[in-house]
Amino acid sequence: MTNLDIRSKTTALLIMDCQEAILSSIVSQEREKLLTNLLRAIKAARTANILIIFVVAKFREGYPEISEKNNFFKGVKENNRLREEAPDSKICQEISLDPGSIVVVKKRFGAFSGNDLEEILRSFGVDTLILTGVSTLGVVESTARFAFDRDYRIIVLGDCCSDRVAEAHNIALKWVLPRISTVASVSDFENATTQSS
Repeated sequence: MTNLDIRSKTTALLIMDCQEAILSSIVSQEREKLLTNLLRAIKAARTANILIIFVVAKFREGYPEISEKNNFFKGVKENNRLREEAPDSKICQEISLDPGSIVVVKKRFGAFSGNDLEEILRSFGVDTLILTGVSTLGVVESTARFAFDRDYRIIVLGDCCSDRVAEAHNIALKWVLPRISTVASVSDFENATTQSS
């Protein structure tokens, strides 16, 4: 068990890339476990009045944001995935958004890419980020590195993250993310939020 010091007023929970197209790459049993834990984290954050931000990847019709030089996102374009308004770009049906939920659209791996996320965090006085989402070695690691370089305090809820390759998920949680963040569980987060102020 990891003891977390959570201050509600200066903390944000980021739910990243929990979209149909992205979750479809995860086996159904893993998806169910991930979403159960994510819903627990969302409930704990809402109860503690912690800012929740949903981060999604979406692209305009014709994909003008994607360069032919970018091998990964070129594949997204070629497969006609994650277009604005397309069903596969929507946040998965298991997660319900409250009226007024903040949704930030990104254009690359990291949550800060091509959007106003940093301005939103600054306007709320956030200095601590709780990171969750898919994939662990993609959006979670990329976002953690960017945030680390900007002096945010970072907590990764390991059981609220997943990757289509289990070994990549395990490597990220064991070797990569502990160097720049605190890796904890949703239970740790729930315990901390009951004591937060």
